[in-house]
Amino acid sequence: MEQKKEEQFNLEEIKKKALEQFRSGKSLYGKDGAFAPLLKSFLEAALEGEMEAHLDEDERATGNRRNGRSRKTVQTNSGPVEIETSRDRSGTFEPELVRKRETVLADTLESKILGMYGLGMSFRDISSHLKEMYDADISHATLSAITDRIIPAIKEWQARPLESLYCIVWLDAMHYKVKDQGKIVSRAVYHILGINQEGRKDILGMYVSESEGANFWLGVLSDLRNRGLEDILIACIDNLKGFAEAIQTIFPQTEVQSCIVHQIRNSLKYVATKDQKPFLADLKEVYQATNKDFAEEQLNALDATWGKKYPVVIASWRNNWPKLSTYFKYEPAIRKLIYTTNTIEGFHRQVRKVTKTKGAFPSDMALLKLVYLAYSNIQKKWVSPLQNWSITISQLALWFEERLRLSI
Repeated sequence: MEQKKEEQFNLEEIKKKALEQFRSGKSLYGKDGAFAPLLKSFLEAALEGEMEAHLDEDERATGNRRNGRSRKTVQTNSGPVEIETSRDRSGTFEPELVRKRETVLADTLESKILGMYGLGMSFRDISSHLKEMYDADISHATLSAITDRIIPAIKEWQARPLESLYCIVWLDAMHYKVKDQGKIVSRAVYHILGINQEGRKDILGMYVSESEGANFWLGVLSDLRNRGLEDILIACIDNLKGFAEAIQTIFPQTEVQSCIVHQIRNSLKYVATKDQKPFLADLKEVYQATNKDFAEEQLNALDATWGKKYPVVIASWRNNWPKLSTYFKYEPAIRKLIYTTNTIEGFHRQVRKVTKTKGAFPSDMALLKLVYLAYSNIQKKWVSPLQNWSITISQLALWFEERLRLSI
């Protein structure tokens, strides 16, 4: 009778405290939360049940017994809870509800951590936020371990099968600093952004390398082939030496378009400041021409005006002309898409919004984790085909009728 009165009294106290904390907006499950004792009791009872199941006849026959208790604090999305867990002599007990060395109990809390990390927040900022919002003390080591849990997902994503054909593909790299054996080194993150036959964007591949080079791109393209990509209609690239040849080694039918903007930027590096404005005005007549024949006439005129003063610049345009002039054969809708790498550079700008607060990443994987999480957030908006894609795909079908067959 006395025990029932005590239980009733405790229940009434819990109700009263819970109501006060609910009205004040305080956590009901945190360190001093009204429901903390109930959650603690539930977790400990469940762990006791797991221990009882573990210490069956076979286990006891080996001499295994209980071996005291240990305490630890687990973080939940409602605050920290301190619990006692049983131990066994042989150390073979592996609880499922609260695993060994597990200090973050709630999946929702983990998703919040990954979400904040994917927005570019530092471990210090995440830790401070969790302390303020949930009264949860989570160490940088634990935060790192939580973000490491996406590594298998990244590897699975990198190895996923691809569609057999992509209409337009942009290939470009971003550059970062990474710590490697105590030194700060450069890393290139290679991205391949493709448009499928439905007009939807996706990143086909993401790779980290010591530097950007045609040889590494050759390996990237081979990986795409091994994952099921059989054909690319048009590939848009920067002016990296040997890049076009690498593409045509793996995808010999692909038409390659070098970025006009990259070519212009490289050209202006070798033009005197006082000449840049008039030179650029003459150059616009070349790349903004209505067709390839007229563009070549304007290139000859550019050579006549500036060739003697800037022979290296003019020679660069002539040497790269086959790759620079591919877009002239297409209608304006396709030209606009392919004559620059603006599409993938737009993706890179969004990624840099997330990574700009970072100095040097502690490892290649730390770099890849953050870029992948940034991509995961960005691609959520890629739900619709490109604007006017029905017109674009119809035009591509005329140019590539043997390789692109539309189902009508």
